Amino acid sequence: MTTSRLFTGLGLRRGLMPELLTLEEGAVDFLECAPENWIAVGGAYGRGLAQLTERFALACHGLSLSLGGSLPLDRSFLDQTRDFLDRYQVRLYSEHLSYCSDDGHLYDLLPMPFTEEAVHHVAARIRQAQDHLQRRIAVENISYYAAPYQAMSELDFIRAVLDEADCDLLLDVNNVFVNACNHAYDAQAFLQGLPQARVIGMHVAGHYDEAPDLKVDTHGAPVKEDVWSLFAMACKCFGAKPTVLERDFNYPPLAELLDELARMRAVQQEVAHARSVA
Repeated sequence: MTTSRLFTGLGLRRGLMPELLTLEEGAVDFLECAPENWIAVGGAYGRGLAQLTERFALACHGLSLSLGGSLPLDRSFLDQTRDFLDRYQVRLYSEHLSYCSDDGHLYDLLPMPFTEEAVHHVAARIRQAQDHLQRRIAVENISYYAAPYQAMSELDFIRAVLDEADCDLLLDVNNVFVNACNHAYDAQAFLQGLPQARVIGMHVAGHYDEAPDLKVDTHGAPVKEDVWSLFAMACKCFGAKPTVLERDFNYPPLAELLDELARMRAVQQEVAHARSVA
């Protein structure tokens, strides 16, 4: 997703389909979906997807490739994904830097151990996925609440994977904030330590405040003020990148989502303007 106008995106969820079909031209620059939730879907949802992709560009964010898993990558699923990406001319496909299967799907995104061995393992699988899909992919930093083992920091682990796999990064700003609170590190220093050239998109979302030192990534609430501030900093670090507002449940009226998108767009435009006159 390299075109300059594709800045502001919204997650395409089935629960939002009626509202999304009423979106006015220009309300969003693009929509993002999980391809596995839409591959071979017909009926009303299939028709809705076709209508939306005629009006808006589509990005894809996968849920079940399990890049960090131990079982061989699912080549049949990769074939289906490649066909879906080609059919809808998807320019940005991302997946989670995690694993989600072990002799079957676990329906959760589980963290990798932060070790050299894990770096080599997941980087090789990312390269394999890129070769099969015939395109670069981006991996997303996930939220996690307990790490299986940390021989290096989360930041060093991510940097090592990006370098060895030669892939891109989808920066989830909310996940940085949540992890920084839960694991007591500096969110701003984390952003500043990421390789600028690898960041090709961002996510923002809401979370739940369980306690001052425990945040839960939910995608079920408005974006918090602290996350908006961190998003503004991320834009200053990496530029105005294609960014998706994620909302997975507790859907508000469409007007409230559009207000959040307008705030996102304002931050992006401010940063883009500042860079153009610098």
